[in-house]
Amino acid sequence: MARVGGRNAAFAWVVGVACAATVGVLAFLAIPMIPASVSWLGSAAGRPATSTPAAEATGEAGPVGGAAPTRCADLYDAALDATLTFAPGAAGLTASSDAPTTTATQLVDALRPQVVFTCAWRADAGTVTTTLANVPADAGPIAAAALPATGFTCSSQVERTRCTRTDGELTETIEAGGGRWLSTSETGWHPTDYVTRIAKRVWG
Repeated sequence: MARVGGRNAAFAWVVGVACAATVGVLAFLAIPMIPASVSWLGSAAGRPATSTPAAEATGEAGPVGGAAPTRCADLYDAALDATLTFAPGAAGLTASSDAPTTTATQLVDALRPQVVFTCAWRADAGTVTTTLANVPADAGPIAAAALPATGFTCSSQVERTRCTRTDGELTETIEAGGGRWLSTSETGWHPTDYVTRIAKRVWG
């Protein structure tokens, strides 16, 4: 068979090796640009390119920078929100600026909590109402001194004071510290770890 003119195996081999070497050099030079490219793609997608801490990814931590929640939706991690939303007979969340629902009226009168929001849930099991408010920085010690006389049991939670009272189907919790007040009234309905989980959203 006649050989096709214009082709040289040795020349083709040399060109192939040169091309491979060129591609290798370009790949090596491109390595420093990989982090920048990932960062750019992350920004273009509307989310950070860096890894997300586990607590933030699962919604366990509160708002970034230690800021307190500013609306009811910020108070609940995804799992707790689902538990409340899909409870049997759940009527959904009602947000308002109502005063705290608590029997500790004298403490409320003394501290005058400045309500940020009040979140109320209703289901077949009962109701759960929570209020986040601003209070004086010494509200925790004041609550610890005043509430035991009205049936509350108080304990220290590092940066705040937590006081709890149970009377039949009613469980009340008042937490205060760092200028923040978080009170919850659970009547009949006691979602698992509700108080602890929302406190993480407020105090981290």
